[in-house]
Amino acid sequence: MTSPVLVIAAHPDDEILGCGGTLARHVAEGDQVHILILAEGATSRDHKRLAKAREKDLAVLREAAAGAASCIGAQPPRFAGFPDNRMDSVDLLDVVKEIEAVVAVTAPSVVYTHHGGDLNEDHRLTHQAVLTACRPLPDAPVRAIYTFETVSSSEWSSLMLGEPFLPSHFVDIGAHMEAKMKALECYASEMRPFPHARSHDNVMSLARYRGATVGLEAAEAFVTLRTIDK
Repeated sequence: MTSPVLVIAAHPDDEILGCGGTLARHVAEGDQVHILILAEGATSRDHKRLAKAREKDLAVLREAAAGAASCIGAQPPRFAGFPDNRMDSVDLLDVVKEIEAVVAVTAPSVVYTHHGGDLNEDHRLTHQAVLTACRPLPDAPVRAIYTFETVSSSEWSSLMLGEPFLPSHFVDIGAHMEAKMKALECYASEMRPFPHARSHDNVMSLARYRGATVGLEAAEAFVTLRTIDK
């Protein structure tokens, strides 16, 4: 039986870095994949947030996100437009309400989002907001929540910020690695040359490492927050 799937990411590119191969696999298996990106991106590069001055850059990022979604067969992404790397300036309830609205429309049975112990503040706030918006109320559609790792954030954190990323769920993406890497090409402005953590080479190496730990050629790894069998 196919299921609606929703990934809730803080920034454009997080959805592909964290679970692009898994999303492509969902699509290949007949699931409808939805993407919600909470923060706008780009504006954190300025000393003060200047969204109007960054309109061109933001349009490029939205176009990149749409192209990446197309590469993996997902639905066109939704954008909440919260300030990039300044989500701690937004009331948490506003973020929760944004997520709740998308959950109500898409009715996902599976949700993917950020690990709660990441270095990036937006990632941690996204994690908290997702848990609140997807709390297991009667008749709630969400049956599973998994958190992903994001290169150049998850591995740069410390115990002071939360639990380290210790995966308990692995997804074979050997047949979907090409789609993930093609999707990342849409985010050329966000990728960096090796040996930066957010490089194509490192993304490929991480998939091979996660795969090898469970006897696969390539995998994406997740922490299981909740699963419900009915």
